[in-house]
Amino acid sequence: MNGPKTYEQLVAENESLRWQLEEATETIQAIRTGQIDALVVEGEDGHELYTLKTADQTYRIFIETMNEGAVTLNKDGLILYSNSTFASMVDFPLSKVIGLPFDQFTGPNYKEEFDSLFKEVWTGNRKIEFTLIGNNQKIVPCQLSATALDLDGGVCLSMILTDLTAQKETQQLLKDNNEQLEQTNTALEISNQALNRSNNNLQQFAYIASHDLQEPLRKIQSFGDLLKTQYANQLGDGVNHLERMQVAAGRMSTLIKDLLSFSRISTQQNTTAPISLTGVINMVLTDLELLIQETGAVVTVENLPTIQGDRLQLEQLFQNLLNNALKFRRANVTPQIRVSSQIVVASDIPASIKPTRQAATYYRVDVADNGIGFDQKYVDRIFQVFQRLHNKTEFAGTGIGLAICEKVAANHGGTITASSEPGSGTTFQVYFPI
Repeated sequence: MNGPKTYEQLVAENESLRWQLEEATETIQAIRTGQIDALVVEGEDGHELYTLKTADQTYRIFIETMNEGAVTLNKDGLILYSNSTFASMVDFPLSKVIGLPFDQFTGPNYKEEFDSLFKEVWTGNRKIEFTLIGNNQKIVPCQLSATALDLDGGVCLSMILTDLTAQKETQQLLKDNNEQLEQTNTALEISNQALNRSNNNLQQFAYIASHDLQEPLRKIQSFGDLLKTQYANQLGDGVNHLERMQVAAGRMSTLIKDLLSFSRISTQQNTTAPISLTGVINMVLTDLELLIQETGAVVTVENLPTIQGDRLQLEQLFQNLLNNALKFRRANVTPQIRVSSQIVVASDIPASIKPTRQAATYYRVDVADNGIGFDQKYVDRIFQVFQRLHNKTEFAGTGIGLAICEKVAANHGGTITASSEPGSGTTFQVYFPI
């Protein structure tokens, strides 16, 4: 009987066994991945050659390199085979997966469904959505496809598991985006309702401005005329105060009318009909015919385009621009007004000019005069409501006309700006998208 082994003998024996285990592991891995197709084994009767079937080798290479998890179960639900992908999905070493019951990787909400599949799949194919529970409670949503196979060792269940993690994340992201879009649509609907209420309020204001507010002013002016006519002698110097009162009432009436016009421009946006700007300008010139004759103005109109728009709004726009050109003329200088147009590319428009509708090209309509002009630093201010650059005793007006022009241009998808120098005239530039 041999005596106990020494420490050195045990270490040497352990090293030999470790080396054999590593060699066996490398050999098994080489077989799994198709790196070898034959084995030479030294036995009691000498060396023996074991070849691997080509079909099996190709199948093994395919299964080992596929992105889906692959498992084979026996009738008891034990794992007879697993590829590396499945081991990675459940976060287990490949060597420890073999022999485990597949049921331990089944998510709690899917046990009943998997049990039903396991009972029925032996007579056909089945496919279900499934959740794997791996090491450290790792959760992997996947699609499970199962097929019964008749192998050399008997009937087994072959399963392919496709990882749906990325697809589920995409679906969740899409769901979140849809919910966010729904919330945005709800907020937009609320905003539209508020805008409709605001428009209704503006329309009510327009009615009040055109009727209720004007009526007291008409009475003030009417009774002022009666006082002036019948009691002028008794009033004496009071006539002067009466006249100033009537001028103020007239100015108030004009202001209300201009506010009414501005409110209507804000709420009426029917800009879908083809409108000839040449026809619009000719209509405006007819309305201003007396003023043109009085000032001796020379108005030149070049060929103008046809655009999609609202005729009444466009007439208001150009009537205000032409009226301004006649109003702000230089003393003892014949007014010269030119209306022209050209096509400009969007990329050529200065960054400070922002049309309300994007287009590749725009019509730019210029209304140029040789009037008193203004300092260019006030170009943004002149389009604001009630903003004036001159004293009301010098030039009549309410400061609403150019605000109306800006609103009309915006309603038509465009914008308006101006370039000027004091004493050198002004050119208003109106942009319309083509």
